Amino acid sequence: MDLNGAAAIISGGASGLGEATVRDLAAHGATVVIADLNEERGKSLADELGGVFVKTDVSDEEQVQAAVDAAVATGRPLRVVVNSAGIGWASRTVGRDGSPHDLASYRKVIEVNLIGTFNLMRIGAAAIAKTEPVDADGQRGVVINTASVAALEGQTGQVAYSASKGGIVGMTVPAARDLAAVGVRVNTICPGIIDTPIYGFSANAEEFKAKLIAPVVFPKRMGQASEFAHLVRSLIENDYMNAETIRFDGGIRFQPK
Repeated sequence: MDLNGAAAIISGGASGLGEATVRDLAAHGATVVIADLNEERGKSLADELGGVFVKTDVSDEEQVQAAVDAAVATGRPLRVVVNSAGIGWASRTVGRDGSPHDLASYRKVIEVNLIGTFNLMRIGAAAIAKTEPVDADGQRGVVINTASVAALEGQTGQVAYSASKGGIVGMTVPAARDLAAVGVRVNTICPGIIDTPIYGFSANAEEFKAKLIAPVVFPKRMGQASEFAHLVRSLIENDYMNAETIRFDGGIRFQPK
């Protein structure tokens, strides 16, 4: 799978892991479509890289369709869908005060993280299916979804987040089997602790980061967004990687807290 001359759509592409992926794929010749809610940052990044920005709520069918249509309209064959949009949430199933987890919040996390991922995957793959195969195997494109180590060993308070990310892991094999018929591979990445701006705003950010790093086996640091992007590209370019869930975490195993 050659990125040069292809179109790629990246949800959550205006910041963090998504932005790093946008930059990496653009550097290797892809025309990038940034699907994100952050209009100011998304437009700026698209202008910088010669890409396209589409304001997109991934849980909204019409908005995702518009983003995919924009990718098709670039005139480059759509070959890559990367799902990296998502939200976090922390709340116990039953709080210390005895109150149950707020149901609306749980629904919102599932709506954005899980349903949003499925929404872009299904609509994006339908567009990829209309392109010509790129090789003798009949390959047309690749979907890369982003879950989390929390999908496999969620911590206290992560019941909603872990459920949403666990659903993404659970979709990986059946989606790959479904989309084999149209020559589309599907893989999922489960990042651990990655150094993105979300960890850098508090006054004691470095102290907080040090605690997060403690359970990492090696290398003894947070992962870099650029390393995540490199893995995304590796999964795109390696034609035999399919139906796989990959931990990207420096060997960390989450503790209960």
